[in-house]
Amino acid sequence: MTDTAATYRATAAALSAVLDAVPADRWTAPSPCDGWTAADVVTHVVDTQRELLATHGADLGTAPTGDPATVFRAHADAVRAALSDELVTRAYDGFFGPTTVGATLEQFYVWDMVVHRWDVARATGGDEALTGDELDRVAAGAASFGEALHMDGICAPAVPVPAGADRQTALLAELGRRA
Repeated sequence: MTDTAATYRATAAALSAVLDAVPADRWTAPSPCDGWTAADVVTHVVDTQRELLATHGADLGTAPTGDPATVFRAHADAVRAALSDELVTRAYDGFFGPTTVGATLEQFYVWDMVVHRWDVARATGGDEALTGDELDRVAAGAASFGEALHMDGICAPAVPVPAGADRQTALLAELGRRA
Protein backbone atom coordinates (compact mmCIF):
# COMPACT_ATOMS: atom_id res chain seq x y z
CA MET A 1 0.00 0.00 0.00
CA THR A 2 1.28 3.46 -0.85
CA ASP A 3 1.65 6.20 1.75
CA THR A 4 -1.09 8.07 -0.11
CA ALA A 5 -3.43 5.09 0.20
CA ALA A 6 -2.68 4.75 3.92
CA THR A 7 -3.26 8.46 4.49
CA TYR A 8 -6.49 8.33 2.52
CA ARG A 9 -7.68 5.25 4.39
CA ALA A 10 -7.06 6.80 7.82
CA THR A 11 -8.70 10.10 6.92
CA ALA A 12 -11.69 8.40 5.30
CA ALA A 13 -12.15 6.21 8.40
CA ALA A 14 -12.26 9.30 10.63
CA LEU A 15 -14.80 10.95 8.33
CA SER A 16 -16.87 7.74 8.19
CA ALA A 17 -17.00 7.62 12.00
CA VAL A 18 -18.53 11.10 12.09
CA LEU A 19 -20.93 10.31 9.23
CA ASP A 20 -22.04 7.05 10.83
CA ALA A 21 -23.04 8.97 13.98
CA VAL A 22 -25.29 11.46 12.16
CA PRO A 23 -28.96 10.96 13.06
CA ALA A 24 -31.13 10.48 9.95
CA ASP A 25 -33.03 13.70 10.62
CA ARG A 26 -29.84 15.82 10.74
CA TRP A 27 -28.65 15.36 7.13
CA THR A 28 -30.68 18.41 6.09
CA ALA A 29 -29.15 20.62 8.79
CA PRO A 30 -27.31 23.67 7.44
CA SER A 31 -23.53 23.31 7.42
CA PRO A 32 -20.91 26.02 7.91
CA CYS A 33 -20.54 25.96 4.09
CA ASP A 34 -22.89 28.68 2.95
CA GLY A 35 -26.00 27.23 1.32
CA TRP A 36 -25.05 23.57 1.91
CA THR A 37 -26.64 21.01 4.17
CA ALA A 38 -24.64 18.30 5.91
CA ALA A 39 -25.67 15.92 3.08
CA ASP A 40 -24.50 18.45 0.47
CA VAL A 41 -21.04 18.49 2.09
CA VAL A 42 -20.77 14.70 1.73
CA THR A 43 -21.96 14.88 -1.88
CA HIS A 44 -19.27 17.48 -2.58
CA VAL A 45 -16.53 15.31 -1.06
CA VAL A 46 -17.60 12.27 -3.09
CA ASP A 47 -18.19 14.10 -6.37
CA THR A 48 -14.93 16.05 -6.36
CA GLN A 49 -12.85 12.97 -5.54
CA ARG A 50 -14.62 10.97 -8.25
CA GLU A 51 -13.96 13.75 -10.75
CA LEU A 52 -10.23 13.94 -9.95
CA LEU A 53 -9.68 10.21 -10.06
CA ALA A 54 -11.84 9.55 -13.14
CA THR A 55 -10.04 12.35 -14.99
CA HIS A 56 -6.81 10.44 -14.41
CA GLY A 57 -8.09 7.03 -15.45
CA ALA A 58 -9.37 5.48 -12.22
CA ASP A 59 -12.45 3.31 -12.56
CA LEU A 60 -14.54 3.83 -9.44
CA GLY A 61 -17.56 2.08 -10.86
CA THR A 62 -21.09 3.38 -10.65
CA ALA A 63 -21.66 6.23 -8.23
CA PRO A 64 -22.98 4.81 -4.96
CA THR A 65 -26.46 5.60 -3.71
CA GLY A 66 -28.16 5.66 -0.32
CA ASP A 67 -27.86 7.81 2.75
CA PRO A 68 -24.75 10.04 2.86
CA ALA A 69 -22.83 7.81 5.30
CA THR A 70 -23.43 4.73 3.14
CA VAL A 71 -22.54 6.61 -0.04
CA PHE A 72 -19.29 7.88 1.43
CA ARG A 73 -18.28 4.48 2.81
CA ALA A 74 -18.89 2.80 -0.59
CA HIS A 75 -17.06 5.61 -2.36
CA ALA A 76 -14.07 5.42 -0.01
CA ASP A 77 -13.86 1.65 -0.53
CA ALA A 78 -13.76 2.20 -4.31
CA VAL A 79 -11.08 4.88 -3.97
CA ARG A 80 -8.93 2.67 -1.74
CA ALA A 81 -9.18 -0.15 -4.29
CA ALA A 82 -8.15 2.22 -7.10
CA LEU A 83 -5.11 3.76 -5.36
CA SER A 84 -2.41 1.76 -7.08
CA ASP A 85 1.21 2.87 -7.22
CA GLU A 86 0.70 3.59 -10.91
CA LEU A 87 -2.27 5.90 -10.25
CA VAL A 88 -0.76 7.85 -7.36
CA THR A 89 2.50 8.46 -9.26
CA ARG A 90 0.73 9.54 -12.48
CA ALA A 91 2.04 12.98 -13.38
CA TYR A 92 -0.06 15.82 -14.75
CA ASP A 93 -0.16 19.63 -14.85
CA GLY A 94 -2.25 20.75 -11.88
CA PHE A 95 -3.53 24.14 -10.76
CA PHE A 96 -0.18 24.93 -9.08
CA GLY A 97 2.00 23.33 -11.78
CA PRO A 98 3.40 19.82 -12.39
CA THR A 99 2.26 17.30 -9.79
CA THR A 100 0.98 13.76 -9.37
CA VAL A 101 -2.46 12.34 -8.67
CA GLY A 102 -1.24 11.17 -5.25
CA ALA A 103 0.17 14.58 -4.34
CA THR A 104 -3.09 16.27 -5.33
CA LEU A 105 -5.14 13.71 -3.45
CA GLU A 106 -3.12 14.32 -0.28
CA GLN A 107 -2.69 18.10 -0.61
CA PHE A 108 -6.29 18.92 -1.38
CA TYR A 109 -8.71 16.01 -1.16
CA VAL A 110 -7.48 14.49 2.10
CA TRP A 111 -7.27 18.03 3.51
CA ASP A 112 -10.83 18.58 2.25
CA MET A 113 -12.05 15.46 4.11
CA VAL A 114 -10.58 16.74 7.38
CA VAL A 115 -12.13 20.20 7.02
CA HIS A 116 -15.48 18.87 5.86
CA ARG A 117 -15.53 16.32 8.67
CA TRP A 118 -15.58 19.29 11.01
CA ASP A 119 -18.32 20.94 8.90
CA VAL A 120 -20.56 17.87 9.10
CA ALA A 121 -19.92 17.45 12.82
CA ARG A 122 -20.71 21.11 13.42
CA ALA A 123 -23.92 20.87 11.39
CA THR A 124 -25.15 17.70 13.05
CA GLY A 125 -23.97 18.00 16.65
CA GLY A 126 -21.16 15.48 16.21
CA ASP A 127 -17.60 15.33 17.51
CA GLU A 128 -15.84 18.43 16.16
CA ALA A 129 -12.42 17.76 17.69
CA LEU A 130 -9.49 17.54 15.28
CA THR A 131 -6.28 15.83 16.34
CA GLY A 132 -2.92 17.54 16.41
CA ASP A 133 -1.92 15.72 13.21
CA GLU A 134 -5.14 16.82 11.54
CA LEU A 135 -4.55 20.42 12.61
CA ASP A 136 -1.03 20.16 11.16
CA ARG A 137 -2.57 18.94 7.87
CA VAL A 138 -5.13 21.77 7.86
CA ALA A 139 -2.42 24.37 8.50
CA ALA A 140 -0.05 22.96 5.86
CA GLY A 141 -2.84 22.66 3.30
CA ALA A 142 -4.05 26.20 3.90
CA ALA A 143 -0.50 27.54 3.60
CA SER A 144 0.14 25.60 0.38
CA PHE A 145 -2.86 27.19 -1.35
CA GLY A 146 -1.63 30.74 -0.76
CA GLU A 147 -4.11 33.33 -1.99
CA ALA A 148 -6.03 30.58 -3.82
CA LEU A 149 -7.34 29.44 -0.42
CA HIS A 150 -10.02 32.11 -0.55
CA MET A 151 -10.98 31.71 -4.20
CA ASP A 152 -14.64 31.10 -4.94
CA GLY A 153 -15.42 27.46 -4.25
CA ILE A 154 -12.51 26.86 -1.85
CA CYS A 155 -12.92 28.69 1.47
CA ALA A 156 -14.85 31.73 2.57
CA PRO A 157 -12.84 34.78 3.58
CA ALA A 158 -11.09 34.48 6.93
CA VAL A 159 -13.08 35.57 9.96
CA PRO A 160 -11.72 37.30 13.05
CA VAL A 161 -10.08 35.01 15.58
CA PRO A 162 -11.52 35.41 19.08
CA ALA A 163 -9.08 36.53 21.75
CA GLY A 164 -7.46 33.53 23.44
CA ALA A 165 -8.65 31.14 20.74
CA ASP A 166 -7.20 27.65 20.63
CA ARG A 167 -5.33 26.38 17.58
CA GLN A 168 -8.35 24.64 16.05
CA THR A 169 -10.52 27.75 16.35
CA ALA A 170 -7.77 29.92 14.83
CA LEU A 171 -7.21 27.56 11.89
CA LEU A 172 -10.92 27.25 11.18
CA ALA A 173 -11.24 31.06 11.29
CA GLU A 174 -8.55 31.23 8.59
CA LEU A 175 -10.83 28.97 6.52
CA GLY A 176 -13.84 31.25 7.07
CA ARG A 177 -15.42 29.12 9.79
CA ARG A 178 -16.56 30.16 13.25
CA ALA A 179 -15.77 27.41 15.73
